[in-house]
Amino acid sequence: MPYKFIFDLSKIPHFFFTEVAKISYEKRMHRRIGGALQDIIKKFRIEEMTGLNLSDAIHLLEDLVDMETRNFLERKRFKKTRKRALFLSHCSRKFMDNRCKARFEQNIPTYVCAHCASDCLINKAVSVAERKGYDVYILPGGSCVSKILKLKRYDGVIGVACGEELRLAGEVLSQMNIAGQAVPLLKNGCANTFFNLETLLKVL
Repeated sequence: MPYKFIFDLSKIPHFFFTEVAKISYEKRMHRRIGGALQDIIKKFRIEEMTGLNLSDAIHLLEDLVDMETRNFLERKRFKKTRKRALFLSHCSRKFMDNRCKARFEQNIPTYVCAHCASDCLINKAVSVAERKGYDVYILPGGSCVSKILKLKRYDGVIGVACGEELRLAGEVLSQMNIAGQAVPLLKNGCANTFFNLETLLKVL
């Protein structure tokens, strides 16, 4: 289930994500993080820069911290996996109309990238991941994750989505004993969503 609010963190300084990682470390040390989240929201003027209210900003940051924490705890196990899949959000495609030549396969369910636009974020991610031996799925929604994992068995999975969907997918992976890594969308919505390709490359 996606967020009920729209956010754009793509213009927030990179140091913000260093701070998020630091807070996730504190969470791993079983420290209270509520005050730290409010501090980072004030420090980076998240409310002013994104238009989010304090409650939504805290919700978003809590999910980012949970994601960082899970990534850390799962990283060693993930690196030992052999059969891996990458799940991408279809809303990060350059085009969301018939200019995108991706073919949709209902049985799996996934879009199959046609590599029709060299500057498409999805095209770039698919090309790199496939060269590294990943099976790649471009999903129309988070509910497709469990359907695909029931059809095909993987040792490790990387998901690119908004924090809330990553949290729900993480629960599915835990139930199926699959090692997971996550890369958050920095801008959500129904189209033109965005994730940091360099962050994904580090995780692959």
